[in-house]
Amino acid sequence: MAQARRTVRVGIDVGSTTVKAVAVERRGGGWERVFSRYVRHGARQAATVAEVLGELSSVLPNVRLCAALTGSGAPTLAEELGLPYVQEVVANSIAVRELFPEARCAIELGGQDAKIVFFEKDPRTGDLTVSNMRMNGSCAGGTGAFLDEIASLLNVPSEEFDGLAASGTTVRDISGRCGVYAKTDI
Repeated sequence: MAQARRTVRVGIDVGSTTVKAVAVERRGGGWERVFSRYVRHGARQAATVAEVLGELSSVLPNVRLCAALTGSGAPTLAEELGLPYVQEVVANSIAVRELFPEARCAIELGGQDAKIVFFEKDPRTGDLTVSNMRMNGSCAGGTGAFLDEIASLLNVPSEEFDGLAASGTTVRDISGRCGVYAKTDI
């Protein structure tokens, strides 16, 4: 009798500037990450997704993939691939409810917008539910593309911003209302 193939769940986020993929497998009562990638797509969203899926197949051969797509660049691609599409705020709220049941707020910085989701406990069931959601789509200040641009301007990898902020000794006054003014202040 042939051995059943392992099933791996794959989430692919096709955003405005990057493709993110993560594969998880149920192990020991929980989920274990078995693959992840974060790649800039350079406006080649479909080709980058194909490359990431090719790499996933080579890293995890002979597995059954159960995949879904999310992100601003995913609806058409999901349809072409015959895969489910989950709107990104919905996907994030599902993950927060599952992984961080005590959370009351989650902020997601996309390449071109920022979203904030508010949670509260359902008084009848005690389950975490989404109570409100807001989106900043009119200004890219504070989003991933803005942070990338500032990292480039300062010649510092964006991954080092946290450490630089923690070791700072002076607070600078930078516009909080507009990305153009903030860049000028920086």
